This record gives sequence, C-alpha cells and structure tokens, in this order.
Amino acid sequence: MPSNKKGQDAKFLLESSFSRDSGICPKACYRNAAPAVLYEQALLHEPGAHVVSSGALAVSSGPQTGRCPQAKHVVREEGFEGQVWWGVASPNHAMEDSAFLANRQAAVSFLNAAGRLFVVDGFACWEPACRMKVRLITSLAQHALFATNMLIRPTPQQLAEFGEPDFVVCNAGACPAPESDEAGAAASATSIDLSLSRREMVILGTRYAGEMKKGVFMLLHYFLPQRSVLFLHSGCNVGQGGGDVTLFLGLSGTGKTTLSTDPSRPFIGDDELCWGPSGVFNIEGGCYAKALGLSGASQPAIHNAIRFGTLLENVCFDPESREVDWDDASITENTRACYPISHIANARIPCTAGHPSNIILLCCDAFGVLPPVSRLSQAQALYHFVSGYTAKVAGTETGVVEPRATFSPCYAGAFLMWHPLAYAALLAGKMQAAGCQAWLVNTGWCGGSAGGGGSRISLAHTRAIVAAIHSGELAAAGCVETPVFRLQVPVACSGVPSQLLLPELQWHSSSEFGATLSHLAVMFAANFQQYADGGGGVVGQELLAHILRGGPQQQRQQQQQQQQQQQQGPGVTPSEAATGDALPQEQQRQAKQGHCCCSSGHAGAQPLCKGQAPAAAVAAPPLANFKGALQQQQLSVNGDTVKALR
Repeated sequence: MPSNKKGQDAKFLLESSFSRDSGICPKACYRNAAPAVLYEQALLHEPGAHVVSSGALAVSSGPQTGRCPQAKHVVREEGFEGQVWWGVASPNHAMEDSAFLANRQAAVSFLNAAGRLFVVDGFACWEPACRMKVRLITSLAQHALFATNMLIRPTPQQLAEFGEPDFVVCNAGACPAPESDEAGAAASATSIDLSLSRREMVILGTRYAGEMKKGVFMLLHYFLPQRSVLFLHSGCNVGQGGGDVTLFLGLSGTGKTTLSTDPSRPFIGDDELCWGPSGVFNIEGGCYAKALGLSGASQPAIHNAIRFGTLLENVCFDPESREVDWDDASITENTRACYPISHIANARIPCTAGHPSNIILLCCDAFGVLPPVSRLSQAQALYHFVSGYTAKVAGTETGVVEPRATFSPCYAGAFLMWHPLAYAALLAGKMQAAGCQAWLVNTGWCGGSAGGGGSRISLAHTRAIVAAIHSGELAAAGCVETPVFRLQVPVACSGVPSQLLLPELQWHSSSEFGATLSHLAVMFAANFQQYADGGGGVVGQELLAHILRGGPQQQRQQQQQQQQQQQQGPGVTPSEAATGDALPQEQQRQAKQGHCCCSSGHAGAQPLCKGQAPAAAVAAPPLANFKGALQQQQLSVNGDTVKALR
C-alpha cells in the first residue's frame, strides 16, 4: 500500500528540546522513512525528481549547484568566541545571536507551513567513544534520502532509545533568508548558520545537499580536537589483513574517492575521516562522490554503487531511456552521487582501522611542474598539509582562462573552526607516534601546464604509484631531489615510465619549466605568509620553524630573513634556533610516550583531554579550551625551558 499521507506520530519531535525552543510543529511527519517511501514522496511532490535506468533517484538542487562558502556563518557566543578561528583568512563569518534566531524563526515558519516534514535521526562517527546523535529536519524527501545515506543508520532499538539529538540541522533550503540590518545577517538569499552553544545549524536559500554534510563536518572540526582526535578531509583504505592503513588527503577533484575506492583493498571511507587515539574511523555512513566522467571501466566500485537507494544530484539523462550521460556538464560540473557505504562491495563495516602506515597528500597540479610522486619528510608533510594546494584549470569556473593555484588549509579551509596550525600540530604528534610515511601524489598535469601543451597524468599510472607505495617498493627506492621544492622523487616505479617521474624531462623547454616552477614556489610562499606569526600564538616559533623548513627554497630564505626578528620573542635567543627536519626534541619525547605534539598534553591512550571527566558523546559541553591548553605547554630548547605557545 502507498505510504500514509499523514506520516507518523510526531510526539518524538514535539517533545524535543529543539521543538519546544523553536516552535516547530509539523502537519505531517515521516521519521527515518524507508528509501522507497522517500522515492514515492519525491516523485509526488518535488519537481525534477525522476527514477533513472539504474534505479537511482535523480533530483535537481535548483540554482545552487555547489556550496556557498561566503554564506557560512558562525554565531559569536560567550564561551566560544575566543576559541573559533576568526579573521581575514578564516572561513568563519561572524553572526550575532539575534540574527541566527531570526533566521531560525524564518526556517521554522516555512517548515511549519509545509505539507509534510521528514526527520532523519542517525549517527556521526563509527568510533563509539566519539559518536554523535544527529537529527535532520527538512521539507524535502530528497534531502531526507541524502541524510539516510550519509548518516550511520540506527538499528530499531537505537532509534527507539535515540532521545535528545546532539546536533540538529534545520534545512529550509527552499526558503530564502530574511533581509536584516543586523551584524552577520545574510547579505543574500542564502545563509548557512551554525550555533555551537545550541548545536544547531539552519540552512536557508539553497537546496544543495552538500551543505548538510559539511555542517556536521564543521561541528566535529570544533569539538573533536579537544579529544586529541584529528578531523581530516580524507579517504582511507586498508590492506587485506587489516593493517597497512593509508589515508588519502586532498581537495575535491584530486582523486580521494577514486583512489580510496580500490577493489583490492577494504574501504573505510572517501571523504571525512578522523584519526584518534585508537586509529582512524569514518564519520559517515555513506559517500557523496563526484559523478562527472564516471565510467564502469575506470571506477567500477563507484559505478556499481549507483542503484536503488542512490541519490543523483544535477545529472543529465535521456528522457526516454533514462540512461544517465555521465559526461554531460550542462547543468553543472559538480554532479554528484550519494549512496550508502554498504553499496561499496568491499566496504569494511564498522568503518574503523588502526593507525596509518602511509599518508598520501593529493594535489592536481595544473602547472605541470610537481612530480607524480614524492617522498616527504615530516616537515614537508606538515607544510603541504597547511598549504592545501591544488589548481583550477580553464573552463571549470567563469573567468578562469589559465591554471590558477588554490590553497585550502588542511585541505578543508572552508570548514575549519580552529586555526590551521592547531590541526598541523596535532598531525605532527600523530605522525611521530605512528611512524608513518607521507607522500605527495600529483594527479594533475605533466609535460607542460593545462592548456599549455601538458597532458593529464593517467589514472593507470597514478594507481600504479599508489600500489607501489602499498607494496613498499617506493619506500625502498632510490630518490633524486628536485630543485626549489626539494622533493625526494623515486627514480623508478613499476608500471610507470621512468621519464614521467621527473617533470623537467617532460617539458620541451627547461627554462620554461624552471620559470613555472619558481612561479609556483612564490605562490606557495606568499600564501604561507598568513601563518608567519604562528597563528597569533597558536603554536610556538620552534614548531613553526620546523614546518617552514618543509617549504620551497623561497620560503626558507624568507624564514632566514625573518628569523632574527622572530627569535627576539620572550625566552628565545638566536642560539636556540632548531635545525633539521625532525620534530623539536621535547615533542619527540612526548610523541614516543603517546602524546600529541600540539602541546595540549593529550595522552595517546586516552580519548579525552588531560584532567577532564569522560563523556559519552562529542556533543557534551566542551571538554577543554584547545587553544588554552596549547598555550600551557613548555618546550625544552638547548636545555632552557621556553613557552611553546604565547
């Protein structure tokens, strides 16, 4: 029989703290409806919804076909304001509490007027100690299907005992944000607003589903570092025996999903991973993969995942056969496929693994000067992690006519809540404790720039490189050092022509190659200047100098020129400057004892900050002021004790 038009008993929703506080009162409510019911509701009530030949549900997100970073707001709130990363380089646009409440009221009024509401209760984080209860409230069945796929689905018993959620996403994306003169109020019809104290997100003026996913991302980016858990924009897979864990860090379009979804290796996740005291774990119950150019030949695992239950966003298809044209970008290049992780044949569920052996930093270098693979020192890994480099190419955005460098700190610049150097400090300690090797893998161009005579590095060659990392072949290979960036490039790799490994050999003009390489290095150095003060005291000069040593030669020269001034700080003299690529001595000692090197005093064997009581969920009150904890750490430099952080 068709689904009940009145939905289900809304008592669970009406009695929640959010409903009592906000006044939400639905006419009809569907809680954790089955995908078939959501298909039915979308086809009945949401224009543009169609079932395609694979059995997936294809929908439109309307005018907004991607995220709106400039519309993201974080409420300035007592107890949180001094802990959030603000400023010119920050992605966090401040909003007053009154403006947030006005937007929430607009969203609630819109949802109350809707004919039906959909509620999805689920979990974020596969690690039980970090698990967070998330509730989505929306008027669109397509958004409910998205949340059903992306959250970890509760069992019937877990749903019956769900209780109060830890985080509420109130999605009224079809309703524009109200106009207001208040500080932080929306300057356009789109507004995505986060309140840390209320643990609520309000979405107005966009139906792009990815905003919901990134709302959870932002919240966990704030709370998890307080538990010595590093949140990463990363994919992950493991060896068949459960060991040999690899992280794939990178921005959208660099290959995270494609490379982590490897039929020969169990799959942990493709986008949002955490690295905690016990190892790594996925936060999501599904995948939100880019679909443009998808083919069964090159990406069989993803292609086979697209079946009944999958949500396709903004794809084009034949109106008669309903066959999807994966190469059609007439609506947007950002076509997406959202499916539960169980659709990946070799997914490892629960999605948890041990500590990584390899960390692969992915970039798509459209300038064609970075090697297809480089072995990184720890300092280089931290430098490239903070830089978060990739490149845009002509045709991907209006006005882009030549390669353009893009830097997104920690490969997650739009979602960071702490300063990037705080996350880098946490990564440094975890790398040191785990003894893992970092690599830089370029999935972009070689032999010239994009549009300037270069060609895209083939997926087959990139897969061969990743396989050689997993086998240990590249760790044992001899290397040569590149100019400027001083990257260690293996001289041979099975399945890859040797001349491809060194970019300069692929260019027709060595002088053009050198000029382009230097140009890219200058952009790296210019971008890193915003972190030259250590984040205003987020990390000390010793750790900052360690990270800077991983940059290109131009960066090192600037560092040397500034060193005298930097060393005039309290308790530091020129003779105390650290040298080499190793972590500062005291931080090495802490790492060996299981502590992270963010100088917060976190013990690797303990999930919580030092001196705090255990908590059952991340959404409990903040465990510690992470920045404040960082400021208390002492470092020993040449026998003298100095403040690591100001």
